[in-house]
Amino acid sequence: MEAELDLVEIAPNAKPPVCKIMDFGKFLYEQAKREREARKQQKRIEIKEIRLRPKTTEHHRSFKVRDARKWLEDGMKVRVRIRFRGREITYPEIGRELLAKFAADLEDVAVVEQRPDMEGYTMLMILGPKE
Repeated sequence: MEAELDLVEIAPNAKPPVCKIMDFGKFLYEQAKREREARKQQKRIEIKEIRLRPKTTEHHRSFKVRDARKWLEDGMKVRVRIRFRGREITYPEIGRELLAKFAADLEDVAVVEQRPDMEGYTMLMILGPKE
């Protein structure tokens, strides 16, 4: 008390528990500072999305492939979504074929993390950057 210090429990799970005599406010500040630094060092993976239709032309698909290639090279994941409308839903093989072409165009920079899968009226595929 005379030194204006506190008894701080450092490792409560250790046998026996570890305690130190220190300034508790300074301890909390340094702990928060370490957590902020750790958060800065973390790499956040961003998922970008590309939307297509079964009737998307080859020319428009090339634009989308170019954007996806740029994002994959930057280390982002890419979600490719095909939205079916009306009677298009009766031909899911058209969507699978389109996604297969998309993956083939990007196979030098991407790996398929989630195979094409139907969810209601949409078909999804996730591509991740190659290591």
